[in-house]
Amino acid sequence: MSQHHQPSTLAALGRTWVEAWNTRDLERVLTLYDDAAVMTSDRIPAMGFGASGTVRGKDALRAYWGKALGLLPDLHFSLIDVFVSPDSVVVFYENERGKRICEYLRVNDAGLIVQGSANHLPD
Repeated sequence: MSQHHQPSTLAALGRTWVEAWNTRDLERVLTLYDDAAVMTSDRIPAMGFGASGTVRGKDALRAYWGKALGLLPDLHFSLIDVFVSPDSVVVFYENERGKRICEYLRVNDAGLIVQGSANHLPD
């Protein structure tokens, strides 16, 4: 379990995460993640990255998100709000298609994201 982080630090991470995605600079996004980070999303199987819906490690994240960015040339996130706990931040945002999403991001002692989960409204 990671140490307790200041709420302001985690809120800033959430804002930085949105800003990084909006630059479409994948390497900038990946600097926010630990090398062993795990990401879960219902979109992962649809993109051909395994039926479990989970990718593991920065190389797998790079491959998954690289493919996604290629398919979403207009990708843009509009921050709605951030919610914090002692070791995580939930980023509530709207994407370029008007879909609202909550992204759960758990951090380690160094403040790097070790676990992420994209949470979408059911279709």
